[in-house]
Amino acid sequence: MARRSVLFSPGDQPSLLRKAPGTGADVVVFDLEDAVAPARKTEARTAVQSVLADPSFDPDCEVCVRVNPVGLGAVDDVQTVLAGQNPDLDAVMLPKAESAEDVRTLGRMLDERAFGVPVLALVESARGVLHAEEIADAGPTDALAFGAEDLAADVGATRTDDGTEVLHAREHVVLAAGAADVDAIDTVYTDIDDTDGLRAETEFAAQLGYDGKMAIHPGQVDPINDAFTPAPDDVQWAERILDAKAEADAEGKGVFRVDGEMVDAPLVAQAERIVARAEAAKDD
Repeated sequence: MARRSVLFSPGDQPSLLRKAPGTGADVVVFDLEDAVAPARKTEARTAVQSVLADPSFDPDCEVCVRVNPVGLGAVDDVQTVLAGQNPDLDAVMLPKAESAEDVRTLGRMLDERAFGVPVLALVESARGVLHAEEIADAGPTDALAFGAEDLAADVGATRTDDGTEVLHAREHVVLAAGAADVDAIDTVYTDIDDTDGLRAETEFAAQLGYDGKMAIHPGQVDPINDAFTPAPDDVQWAERILDAKAEADAEGKGVFRVDGEMVDAPLVAQAERIVARAEAAKDD
């Protein structure tokens, strides 16, 4: 399952919720947190519940709900969203995740309602980044997402175009996700009109090892998907590597060459990652 593009949609706007799966995003997130004003939380919960329980709602992408943080509305969110019959929900995103216990608490809420879907844990504070390993290792966690904007506000950093002020945290989160073998989802790009900047930042995120990136506008989906989809030449190279490895294994050889280059375990792992990404993107 690919999670290249993770698109947020405001929970209090039912028409946008219904349109979101048609944007081409791999994941759509019905947002009950930042995108909804405090006075409209109840309305948003009801709207999300209604859309998810509607038999005519038949998305072909992963559908997720971002609840409010544990202790700040998550209980009400879960109770309302799961109140309908067979909600079409694949995952839940937990914002402000700062410990493994935060994730486990949300997991217990879901289990109590016999709805044990995976949790996408959003790490966006100093405490969350410092505890990223344990959050990624928590049982319900299926992806670790990095929130640069909230982190910068939390530590008093000034956001810059090159993102140096959050680079250490950004790398730490992807390392934690990799160690736990869960997906790593990169931070949003806030300038929705700057497609070139979005593309460059997304390509850099892919180089760091991220599997996908969060989006705040449908227009950001295609550039993000493109950046996380391997180029044909790269796929062909990866397939040659894996074919040669299979031959070497069959012959009992530990070392082999492809295109005149000696191939070792890291190159094989890179090839496997490229092929996996290409396979995941085939349904576009």
